[in-house]
Amino acid sequence: MASRLAQSHQYLPAMTKEKIADAFEAIARLLELKGENPFKIRAYTQAARALETLAEPLDTLIAEERLTAIEGIGKATGEKITELHTTSRLPYLDNLREEFPPDILTLFDIQGLGAKKIKILWDSLKVHSITSLERACKEGKVATLPGFGEKTAANILKGIDHMRAHAGEFRFGDIASLAESLLDDLRGHPAANQSAIAGSYRRKKEVVHDLDFIVSSSQPADVMDFFSTHPLVVNILAKGATKSSVILKNGIQCDLRVVAGKEFPFALNYFTGSKEHNVRIRSRALARGWSLNEYRFSPADGRELREPIPEILEENDIYHALGLDPVPPELREDRGEIDAAEKHSLPALIEWSNLRGIFHNHTTASDGRASLDDMVAAAKELGLEYLGIADHSKASFQANGLDEKRLAEQTARIAELNADDKEFRIFTGVECDILKDGTLDFPDEVLASLDYVVASVHSSFTMPQAEMTKRIIRAMENPNVTMLGHPTGRLLLTRDAYQLDIPAILDAAAATGTIIELNANPRRLDLDWRWWPLAKEKGVKCAINPDAHSTEGLQDVIFGVGIARKGWLTKDDVVNTQSLARITHTLQEKRARK
Repeated sequence: MASRLAQSHQYLPAMTKEKIADAFEAIARLLELKGENPFKIRAYTQAARALETLAEPLDTLIAEERLTAIEGIGKATGEKITELHTTSRLPYLDNLREEFPPDILTLFDIQGLGAKKIKILWDSLKVHSITSLERACKEGKVATLPGFGEKTAANILKGIDHMRAHAGEFRFGDIASLAESLLDDLRGHPAANQSAIAGSYRRKKEVVHDLDFIVSSSQPADVMDFFSTHPLVVNILAKGATKSSVILKNGIQCDLRVVAGKEFPFALNYFTGSKEHNVRIRSRALARGWSLNEYRFSPADGRELREPIPEILEENDIYHALGLDPVPPELREDRGEIDAAEKHSLPALIEWSNLRGIFHNHTTASDGRASLDDMVAAAKELGLEYLGIADHSKASFQANGLDEKRLAEQTARIAELNADDKEFRIFTGVECDILKDGTLDFPDEVLASLDYVVASVHSSFTMPQAEMTKRIIRAMENPNVTMLGHPTGRLLLTRDAYQLDIPAILDAAAATGTIIELNANPRRLDLDWRWWPLAKEKGVKCAINPDAHSTEGLQDVIFGVGIARKGWLTKDDVVNTQSLARITHTLQEKRARK
């Protein structure tokens, strides 16, 4: 499965279709601020979603005049897509922007603020920027508006503080496309011998601040010229003989270092490890009388050379020279990996190829953007052996959650598909809301009729820690709950995790046999990698799920695998590496405990 998944998951560069989707999102928001017809607003939102999930190149669809055949794209939106694609301009959007101050769309970045509230703020107080909003809140003006109040004003100020605290940070999944595109181009340059991305990106950190590229070349000037004039670059901060810093189109800083071939392993190692990991590595070198930096091993000043300096041809040779097994990049955080490498006890981390199926996937039955049949076809194309469908339950009305009747209809349809295909299995499931008191959104007899249940919190996020923990544990104690979905509810850079006693949750998972989800959606990556070693120690099993709302979203499991590796997880720790026969049994194990 790995090769097909890896090949199909193309890290898209800043392509026109993504820019057009962003433009349509802006149109929808500006129309909302104008109080336009909801159906008109929805047309642009649907077109943006359709663009994000296009299976064919946009150029081809436009050239063959098949754009309006795509679900979600009508005649008017199709014409505007074509106009943007061919001219990079859209007067309709320009005219809309002129009706509002240029900064007003930045207000949508604040947690808890939607178009309705922003329209009230603009109409009543002429609030049009973060600064003017903050001032209005502090002066007490926002609290007096209908539908706001002091609590809302206070939450807005918290949202502003949160946004500023995370300025200059980027979600791994948001910058992966640009990073991989630029890397591919560097690798293709005739003067580049070896090229790699280092830094926190290579360590698969969920949030990164910048990108570090390392290239070996005997013609550094040519590589630097190519890098600094790349189409993705919008600003050159510095350009030198061996190092340059630029800003890419999405705002992230990107540094390039060009080194000699024999220096490449050292540079890649040095600029990959965390500061703490590198300190430990350099200390081991000093104990041998060597100095280690980003270029080489050399005799340490004033130290007795206990061992001759070995020849280093590749990065793994550095670890071997220091008496260590090679440490996977994801583990280089100084969280026990050095001791494990010395004792030859590093785990064999999970690989993409180990995944055989995925759960927690949505269809158009709730808030997904692809039909059941399309999701199944996409899963087969990825080489999967099984797919779980878990649309929202009825309490998630904002996500068009299923009631008992619609859920039964979907289950019957899945049974028909399974009867027609003995080589691939679709598991019936639901993402069932955990209600405020810890009960579930469907009665037990409905849940028992399904193959599995993902239980998730989608409301009342601000409960005190003890109450939230009790709420979730009560849900986990239900024998029909197979998995706990996105356990902490965090949205990276947008919403903090709710207050939760994670060790208590993991204890409950171990006691009840509940699988904990590693939600691979790049905005979530939840449960956090820092908790997985403890979960593993307690015997808690993981399910890497994409929380896919489109066929393209299925591929987000790649981000989840990176986080699982960072959490020291192996193939045996993740249930969806199991064969079809084994996973069928695993999904029923908890119910069998009754």
